[in-house]
Amino acid sequence: MAERSVQVEALRLDGVEAAVAVRQCDLLLPGTDGANGARRDVLDPSDGHEIHGATLATPSSTEYPPAVATSLLCGVDVYFRGKLEALLPGHHFVTTDSADWPDLVIADISRVDPDDVADSYPEIPIVGFSGHTDTAGLRRAHEAGFDQVLVKNALQERAPQIVEELIASVE
Repeated sequence: MAERSVQVEALRLDGVEAAVAVRQCDLLLPGTDGANGARRDVLDPSDGHEIHGATLATPSSTEYPPAVATSLLCGVDVYFRGKLEALLPGHHFVTTDSADWPDLVIADISRVDPDDVADSYPEIPIVGFSGHTDTAGLRRAHEAGFDQVLVKNALQERAPQIVEELIASVE
């Protein structure tokens, strides 16, 4: 393939437009001779010719995936994390060492102090769970202000509904 020199015209841009529905390896060339000083030309990589005035489709909101909730897991063991990932596909799970700020906190109250979790995330909905025999832990989580306190089996059965309700309450 023969090498060709490339000339580039630099223009001041007053805004940013998204290039949507452009094939892989196409090059969007902004110009100034269209409406409102904007032109959308696409360079076809197969032959190097411009397709002047190409209309780029603007995606509807239904083409984007739904928002993904970030759930912080506090004290949750790897085994139960796997169960939650299976119950809540598409959710992003992080641990306390993550830089991502959570939309929801899920805490195993038999392994963490409910007061510490509630104090650390006062504005975030918190779901606490424990075994059915840990009545003192369940009571402490409720007293700490958790939004939902459940036995582990109930969380496994109703996780999608509970998480959806709590995330919707934040929005």
